[in-house]
Amino acid sequence: WVGGESSGRRCVAERDCALRPRHFKNLCSDDTPMVRRAAASKLGEFAKVLELENVKAEIIPMFVSLASDEQDSVRLLAVEACVSIAQLLPQNELEPLLMPTLRQAVEDKSWRVRYMVADKFNELQNAVGSSITKKDLVPAFQSLMKDCEAEVRAAASHKIKEFCENLDPDSREQIIMTQILPCVKELVTDANQHVKSALASVIMGLSPILGKEDIIEHLLPLFLAQLKDECPEVRLNIISNLDCVNEVIGIRQLSQSLLPAIVELAEDAKWRVRLAIIEYMPLLAGQLGVEFFDEKLNTLCMAWLIDHVYTIREAATNNLKKLVDRFGKEWAMVAIIPKVLAMSNDPNYLH
Repeated sequence: WVGGESSGRRCVAERDCALRPRHFKNLCSDDTPMVRRAAASKLGEFAKVLELENVKAEIIPMFVSLASDEQDSVRLLAVEACVSIAQLLPQNELEPLLMPTLRQAVEDKSWRVRYMVADKFNELQNAVGSSITKKDLVPAFQSLMKDCEAEVRAAASHKIKEFCENLDPDSREQIIMTQILPCVKELVTDANQHVKSALASVIMGLSPILGKEDIIEHLLPLFLAQLKDECPEVRLNIISNLDCVNEVIGIRQLSQSLLPAIVELAEDAKWRVRLAIIEYMPLLAGQLGVEFFDEKLNTLCMAWLIDHVYTIREAATNNLKKLVDRFGKEWAMVAIIPKVLAMSNDPNYLH
């Protein structure tokens, strides 16, 4: 009797497993967009609990259907599911089963779908492997970086560093120099400040990937151009990532263009911009050296102590403490203490 009951339960379980994909398929083709969206959002999770044969026979057709849905809110969720499904399939089956649909998503008429592709691009790259990346994803990434919608270009710009790091080492430098960098050069002069700011937050990260000669010849002019950009966030993002380039070619290569950018940010009308540059000053000081700092930046740091915004004055005080920790007490006795004592005798309460 016990053996019969166990056998019966097993039959019921097998029947339920067979029915689940069928029920889920009904949800994917439901007349209500809200239901299809819910199904699309769970498709990747559902695929993970099925056998591989069920994924290929049942999930892939559902994915293709959802990725071609009339509602872009459904199609963009299918892109997210694509990552999970790609991780389950053997490499030799990705091309026929997934890539035609992914190529379609890259060129989707809705910018929101293309944005989702750009946002998930590094995950897709890791899922499909180096061979498909070189053949399909590199051209797709170029297309996203040149997209007509700024939101898509910004999302793609954020992914540039990680995308380049994950390329096959044997062909990485060649792909970057011939296919990625030309697009990056266009993004540096993009009309949208969010795109330029996104690029500035990652472009310095290409320095450790490329050789010193390529950096000086190709990347350095881009860094310099962004240090002179009219948007404060762009200049700030470059300055905040200077340690990347300093490790490879040294910051002195940028010092002449760096100083005007720092001065402009230090005097920016927005106090949050001034605050951001103060927070990076100890790092900059350590990279530029004590002589350069005393000659070019010391006066700037002292001026922050009398800024009309309390938060800036407080940050400037903490900044001096960090500078003393970096340069030493003897330096402070000569370069800082006399100026602080002079300010303490000023009748103005801010001083």
